[in-house]
Amino acid sequence: MPVTSTAPTDDFVAQADSYRRELIAHCYRMLGSLQDAEDLVQETYLKAWRSYDRFEGRSSVRTWLYKIATTTCLTALESRKRRPLPSGLGAPADDVPHEKVVESGEVPWLQPIPDGMIADTATDPASIVGLRESTRLAFIAALQHLPARQRAVLILRDVLKWRAAEVASALEISTAAVNSVLQRARAQIADVSPTEEDRPQPLTAEQERLLERYVAAFEAKDVSTIVDLFTAEAVWEMPPFRLWVRGGERIAQLNARQCPAGPDGLRLRHTRANGQLAFGVYIRGEDDVFRPFQLHVLELGDTRVEHVVCFFDVDFAKFGLPDSVTD
Repeated sequence: MPVTSTAPTDDFVAQADSYRRELIAHCYRMLGSLQDAEDLVQETYLKAWRSYDRFEGRSSVRTWLYKIATTTCLTALESRKRRPLPSGLGAPADDVPHEKVVESGEVPWLQPIPDGMIADTATDPASIVGLRESTRLAFIAALQHLPARQRAVLILRDVLKWRAAEVASALEISTAAVNSVLQRARAQIADVSPTEEDRPQPLTAEQERLLERYVAAFEAKDVSTIVDLFTAEAVWEMPPFRLWVRGGERIAQLNARQCPAGPDGLRLRHTRANGQLAFGVYIRGEDDVFRPFQLHVLELGDTRVEHVVCFFDVDFAKFGLPDSVTD
């Protein structure tokens, strides 16, 4: 019996649903938005469901779903702006203002993605490593500066390891065009493309102590210790605010002057985002209950923190974090 648009078969569901997490990761790389990625994966499944009776098995279901997802993302990008981070829009601030900084609400900012939404405990360990490498914030931010088709080609070739002929078929362009587009895309993001050195490694004892100091310093609003947590070239940025700063001194000043919490006014809880260590940050309310405030996504060096992206308006539940803490 042919599949109709109103009754998906058990066969389709059984074959397709196991790819949901990796398709979310794929659409997230393309769009830089978790919300958009979830929406476009839903649209992908709807399109696939409606056309499953015409699927002839010339490729795997996985490849077929990726082709639909990629073309769906390319269509969506025709009406969407790129999603940068503040450090991709200009130079760091020369000084930290005393007055409250103003949000840049007109920019559709890059969003974080929880590790749990792109891989689960059943996923092959090697695949988890690859997913984490290819969703690092630096890589996703760099992708946002590529034209949409370059973005798609780079992801399909270098992240998913498709052959040039497969990419050409999926995008309905020539193999020569794929190779040309790939060359231009690689040149633009060579500095942040995933490499063997980016593979997640177990934390060293010194890094473990660094994280303990990070939590203690921010919970106490200990400005002098915050200075010492960061490298001289460390970056702190916090979309939706366009302002960003470089170096431990300015990072500490920014937190001292702009963070509304006083000493003992924050609580930090571990999580993971974009294949990186992260903290959900809670701020104390007048009732002494700590509620969601920020999400810090960290890049660590051997002995200091190298980069923090501080996100606001994050759904903590998606990151496995409680909606409040009391201590």
